[in-house]
Amino acid sequence: MEGGDLELGELLAAAEEAPPGESVHVVAHDLQKRFGAERVSFLFVDLIGQRLVRLAGAGGEDGDLGEPIALRGSVYDEVLQSQLQHVEPDGQGGRRVITPVTNRGDCIGLLEVSLQSADDTVLRQVQDAAHALAYIIVTDRRFTDLYHLTRRTTETSLAAEIQHQLLPSAPCCEAAEFTLAAGLVPADDIGGDTYDYTLDRDTLHLSITDAMGHDTDSALLATLLVGALRRARRSGCDALKQANHAHEALLRHDLGLATGQLMCVDLDTGLCELVNAGHPRPLRLRDGQVEEVELGVNLPFGVTAPTAYRLQELQLLPGDRLVLLTDGMQERCASSVDLGAVMRDTRALHPREAVRAMTAAVLDACDGNLKDDATVLILDWHANRSRPAEPGPDSNWHSV
Repeated sequence: MEGGDLELGELLAAAEEAPPGESVHVVAHDLQKRFGAERVSFLFVDLIGQRLVRLAGAGGEDGDLGEPIALRGSVYDEVLQSQLQHVEPDGQGGRRVITPVTNRGDCIGLLEVSLQSADDTVLRQVQDAAHALAYIIVTDRRFTDLYHLTRRTTETSLAAEIQHQLLPSAPCCEAAEFTLAAGLVPADDIGGDTYDYTLDRDTLHLSITDAMGHDTDSALLATLLVGALRRARRSGCDALKQANHAHEALLRHDLGLATGQLMCVDLDTGLCELVNAGHPRPLRLRDGQVEEVELGVNLPFGVTAPTAYRLQELQLLPGDRLVLLTDGMQERCASSVDLGAVMRDTRALHPREAVRAMTAAVLDACDGNLKDDATVLILDWHANRSRPAEPGPDSNWHSV
């Protein structure tokens, strides 16, 4: 590179040498040194994907947090949706450059830079810096609360704090075979919803759960439930064994009941094994048609009953969009939302944008005051792109 440009390795090394909370400043100072950037800041997407919080990196006070910025309809919203860099005059003879900061489909936020000049080479290097910043933040947020604090635009209760810690650190994930995204809009009085996912060599594991009750009682029950599911999953258990472990844990500690849907998707074939424990059925969008997947439903976890959980199968086909949700997306005032219509209207959008659209519709219908947590997880199935798709059975479920 010319002109004093730092190699990517040098930038990462500089970030590693700095305190964990200084990641944005390291990238900002690098851009100032290389391109004479006058103002550099990073904008975090808040926890529910509705607003942005600005963290100044250069050209402002260190660590300066601005007022939350409404995301909907803004230029920032356009950049997040398109994942394309945006360039416009900054009103002072220079250029305002807004670049998405994204890691494996997870939109962490936006890098905003003011430059006197910005040719194609400079713009490409700003994109490289934004890409590096995504990896730096993902690494550094393990060591500092700064990046958690800046995503919060409202005061967090103890129950909400517990609930947030149960969720994956990234609400979105992209892979060759699938794209998934999830969102949780908490009720005024936390309702115990969680979602979870993990990816191993040949299987995608998904879960969505709803611990009954509210506030810290439901948060503690959700903690027990998620802990039991993760322990079983990390021990190599399939969906059926995970369900049994969760059920036994709730019975043993007698904290209450919970519904849940557990899924294991074979990445080679798209065959999904699942257990439904008293949970709302998934919605599937295929060939422009939305339908509820007619699964058999077992009793919730923690209910004393002689009936054993059933392992069922669902064949995913390329192009399918599967939506898992909790009853907060359908009950009370949320029932006025036509989720099927929203699914059809957002079919062309990335799952993370479809999640935002669905949760925003529910929030609007409830005037921003939910009586129950509203959670949605969207899975787009692309199939194994390294091998031809094999003809499978009709996607109707059946017990195993």
